[in-house]
Amino acid sequence: MTLTCAFSGHRPEKLPWREDESDPRCLALKIQMERQLRALCEEGCLRYLCGMARGTDLYYLEALKSLREEYPLTIEAVVPCPSQSSAWPREIQLRYLRGLDVCDRTIVLEERYSDGCMLRRNRYMVEHADILMTVFDGSPGGTAATVRYARSRGLRIVSLWR
Repeated sequence: MTLTCAFSGHRPEKLPWREDESDPRCLALKIQMERQLRALCEEGCLRYLCGMARGTDLYYLEALKSLREEYPLTIEAVVPCPSQSSAWPREIQLRYLRGLDVCDRTIVLEERYSDGCMLRRNRYMVEHADILMTVFDGSPGGTAATVRYARSRGLRIVSLWR
């Protein structure tokens, strides 16, 4: 049986380095993420779900892309609505589109943005996963709600930060 890992983590405004991915703390997180993903692949986790949000979701997706050369991964984008990236800066929109190209499958949950669609996206991922990998500092928000839901469903939580 193939295990499935979903991801939930902070957007740049909640990270101490914000958008500066050259910050040593960000670089260290990316190394830790790739190491942990490699370990999961070795355990037989070969299906990955990504919510495609700004920040750590894109780090996760890019780490998975680099591991594809070594493991037969399946990567699925779980998009809350087609307009998810429409208000983002152009550079991040392009990164998002490159990320979608990496995915084997894209699941769009709702036809248009609505209150709660991001939460429903996170719940969908938890409901279709065995493991939840997180970059989470304990602060309130979508990642906190996702971690609570994953715990209530008995998922294994792999925390990369705090």
